[in-house]
Amino acid sequence: MRPWTARRKKAVDSPKPLAIIVALTESGGMAAFTNRYLENVPGRFYVDDQCIDCDLCRETAPNNFTRNEDGGYSYVFKQPASPEEESLCKEAMEGCPVEAIGNDGAQAGATADGVEVVPAEQSPQQSN
Repeated sequence: MRPWTARRKKAVDSPKPLAIIVALTESGGMAAFTNRYLENVPGRFYVDDQCIDCDLCRETAPNNFTRNEDGGYSYVFKQPASPEEESLCKEAMEGCPVEAIGNDGAQAGATADGVEVVPAEQSPQQSN
């Protein structure tokens, strides 16, 4: 677990003066796909190694998050399959006290087993 703190301040010199900026210290921040637990099923949501096993995600979205009993952390065992599950996973992510839940797994380009996924339009052309 990495300690973290957040400070909120109003962006006075920003192009959007009413925007709220959340500044995170160097010691932490949002979930990192590269630090995710391998038990996470491939897809958008995942839990990384910042998880403190607080049970919030499992209580909020029990159809999607479960616990690794040996390691003492949560992971995504099923990606959301309905708008309700999607909403509950987002709620769990927003409520996570250490920001260990990420939702950029689908864009990160890899599966839970570490195999890179290359979209067809980006794959090299095969010569015949």
